[in-house]
Amino acid sequence: MQRKNCLVKLSGDVIDDCESFELLKELSQKYYVVVITGGGTQINKEFAQAGFVIKFGPMGREIETFKGRQLARDVLERNQSEIQDKLLDLGINSFVEIPVLNIGGVLCHINGDQFLLTAYNGFDVIYVMTTKERADDKRRLFAPYPKIKVIESPYQPQQKLD
Repeated sequence: MQRKNCLVKLSGDVIDDCESFELLKELSQKYYVVVITGGGTQINKEFAQAGFVIKFGPMGREIETFKGRQLARDVLERNQSEIQDKLLDLGINSFVEIPVLNIGGVLCHINGDQFLLTAYNGFDVIYVMTTKERADDKRRLFAPYPKIKVIESPYQPQQKLD
C-alpha cells in the first residue's frame, strides 16, 4: 500500500521549537513528509538591515530588486539547511523546500501560506506549524480548506543577540 503524503509549513519563528520536530517525527512514521520553510520575520530583519523597503501585496511580500530577491532566498535557504540538519539528526528522511519558484531565471517569491495552496491538490494532509499569536489568523485563512490543519507552537522565539 502506498504511503500517504503530508506537507508541513514550518514557520521560521518555530524552527528552534523541539516539539515541532517531535511532531514531524511522529508524522514521518505515518506519512511521506515534505516541509516548506517560512522565514518572514528573518527576511524582514535582513531587509531592514540592508535598507530595503518592505512592501506587501495580495501574494505576500513584493520584492522589487534582484538583490532583494536573492537576500530573501538566502534567508530561506539558511532555514532550509537548519531544518534539514535537525530532521536528519532525528532520523527523518524528508525534503525541505523553500517557497520560491525559478521561472525562466526569474526568482518568484511566494508567501508560504499561498505556496501551500498551490500544492493543496497533491497532498493528503497539510499542516501549518505557527506561533500562538498567528494561529487564529491562520485558522481563519485556511477555514475553506479541509485538508489544512493549523498547529500552534507553545514556543516563543527568543531575541538572538548579535
